[in-house]
Amino acid sequence: MLLRLLLIAAVAVFLFDPQVALAQTTQPAKVPTATGKDGGAATVDALGTEAAIDTLRKGGNAVDAAVAAAGVLGVVEPFSCGIGGGGFMVIRTRKGEVTTIDSRELSPQAMRPDSFIAAGALAFNDARYSGLSAGVPGTVAGWDHALDRYGTLDFEDVLRPGIRVARRGFVVDRTFVEQTNPNIPWFDDIPSTAELYLDPDGTARDEGSTLRNPDMARTYRRIARNGPEGFYGGPVAEAMVEAAQNPPKSPDAEPTHRWLPGLMTEADVAGYTAPEREPAHIRYRGLDVWGMGPPSSGGSTVGEMLNILEGYELSAADRTKALHLLLEAGRFSFADRNAYLADPAFFDVPLDGLLSDSFAAERRAEIDENRAATSPVPPGDPRDNRDDTGRASATISHPRQSTTHLVVSDRKGTVVSYTFTIESTGGNGIVVPGWGFLLNNELTDFNFDSTTHPNRADSRKRPRSSMSPTIVTERGKPFLAVGSPGGSTIIGTVAQVLVDRIDLGSSLPQAIANPRAVERNGATSTAEQAFIASPEGQVLQRQYGHAFADPAPSEIGAVTALEFQRGNRVLAAAEPVRRGGGSAAVVRPHR
Repeated sequence: MLLRLLLIAAVAVFLFDPQVALAQTTQPAKVPTATGKDGGAATVDALGTEAAIDTLRKGGNAVDAAVAAAGVLGVVEPFSCGIGGGGFMVIRTRKGEVTTIDSRELSPQAMRPDSFIAAGALAFNDARYSGLSAGVPGTVAGWDHALDRYGTLDFEDVLRPGIRVARRGFVVDRTFVEQTNPNIPWFDDIPSTAELYLDPDGTARDEGSTLRNPDMARTYRRIARNGPEGFYGGPVAEAMVEAAQNPPKSPDAEPTHRWLPGLMTEADVAGYTAPEREPAHIRYRGLDVWGMGPPSSGGSTVGEMLNILEGYELSAADRTKALHLLLEAGRFSFADRNAYLADPAFFDVPLDGLLSDSFAAERRAEIDENRAATSPVPPGDPRDNRDDTGRASATISHPRQSTTHLVVSDRKGTVVSYTFTIESTGGNGIVVPGWGFLLNNELTDFNFDSTTHPNRADSRKRPRSSMSPTIVTERGKPFLAVGSPGGSTIIGTVAQVLVDRIDLGSSLPQAIANPRAVERNGATSTAEQAFIASPEGQVLQRQYGHAFADPAPSEIGAVTALEFQRGNRVLAAAEPVRRGGGSAAVVRPHR
């Protein structure tokens, strides 16, 4: 009888304690491609994609589904994205209009051009792992704007999947462990971070273990009840500001880790808004390409690259030549991006000039079709009056930058391409005590070692970004939606996928899987080892004079994309291998 009672008790615990119950379940399988009807989604994680598809099946539209997926990704991809950061969303409405929402992080009122310099934070890790690097997060405001203007559901509905995953937990995979390991020396300094993301022995969470985040669930529930005020005011805002101003390090933190105090105040947090902006737009091969304008450099630089390439006949028959021209277009476009892109509230970005066919022709004329140029090449003059005061080519490309991208469509034609981030993998390393989310280190995206560059730090300013969420339409109808993480490699990644798909005859899944190289006007192009070793890579080095450097890490990007096909079908596609592989699904699979 005693044995029977013990068995009944054990079964009751399994059935009624969701924390125990879910630990026994398995993670949904990742499928990198799916084709069907009534909408599709692709993210880097199966739980995120599942949240999007479930939302669509329950009657939500693509915007609702995108926010639902993002809420889940903030739990399972916390080192890449979340409510402690910001991002950019490109939306094609069911009426055919294209718009963008800017939820980029904002510097505090007290920040000045020399704030990093005065603090002695010119070494990247001193700047990054600090309160000083944390901008006011924009993600929640961006979600609210998107839902209010273009969604059909409210926070209570779309955050339910994220609350469930945070409360019940998710299975730690190899990618999660690999993203934790470089951060361990700094995570270990902050008790709230170590408790959540490290085992008691100070190592990364074990692969295959279940990680729960009840504090994040509590934060999401507060937002679900109170809307954005639940995040930008009250105890969450107070705790966030305190964590930035006084990084909550342990007494035995590594003494060489400085953990500089930040400048963020509750007034900074309460005053945040996520504006809607006109998209960056070009025509390419008869298609309309829509991207994110300033303060992102993504839409302008991808657009300039494509405008340059439109002057060439690109063909799969000479893929090597096409890749040479792609890299050179990146070289010259990055020179312009580095010189002219910044927050448009602080600098008169010559966007029309950068995206003009005439400027593309000027830059194209400087490209040798048979030989790589020597970088750095100087910026061009999209304003037709050259100004050499502070507009020299300059860029920042920090190690281990991370982000995530998702795409969603619905049966009525709404399409969302959304990239959001906390900047470096693991952000600034500070989990806000009691609330379960990491703060961003986005202010290191300023040229923080300069007081004259257009992208210098300043008061209430948005740092330049490379995020490139993109939607392509054909005669007003959706054709492609694409984007990627990867810091400043995002731009070249998105451009390569578009050229592979539009010009070189690759299917969308093949365009995503192809080996990658990106040129950012540096001494060498960053390339995956598979690209360097490929026949094209070998010829590009030997015949065209390109020099390649292996990236760190060894992969570039983690693309997710949609393609809209005949018969009202949609192809959802994600990475088959990179970042552990992505997850794609559709509402009504094709049989």
